[in-house]
Amino acid sequence: MRGPKPAPLSLTEDERRELERLVRRHTTPQQVALRAWIILEADAGKNNSQIARELGLTPQTVRAWRKRWLSEAAASMADRPIQARLSDEPRPGRKSQITAEQTCQVIALACEQPKERPISHWTGRELADEIMRRGIITQISPRHAARLLKPSGQKCRLKGSDILNKKNGRLKQEEGA
Repeated sequence: MRGPKPAPLSLTEDERRELERLVRRHTTPQQVALRAWIILEADAGKNNSQIARELGLTPQTVRAWRKRWLSEAAASMADRPIQARLSDEPRPGRKSQITAEQTCQVIALACEQPKERPISHWTGRELADEIMRRGIITQISPRHAARLLKPSGQKCRLKGSDILNKKNGRLKQEEGA
């Protein structure tokens, strides 16, 4: 074998049992299950290259997860659960400029009947114009205004029988009402 030997990794019985449970569970995200396999194989005494070959990864990926596991080894399962140890850390990037309160106001606006406008349902452009007119957000594109409604995933029932169509983000008349 070439190169330095990887740092030895040993698991407690509880950690091993939890990792095996994560690997077997059907609802575990695949990336978390793969990371659990890396740790289990490292505990079995395999080196990074062997694990990488068996799992179809690069040795750098295996090395990174072994190193991360060892750095968090001092934390107990009560302090930091296994799945949290294997999940991605928050990434750097620009923070959202739109607050949760503003998003709620936009959703509430989309659930209202357009009163002062000669329209029967909200379009992205009309919604963006109304958001800026009311001062909820100073500047927003029609596409972003429509995109803010998607994560809520709720149908907005209005007076009468208008609902927010999930597919295109518009308010439409419900058939047969």
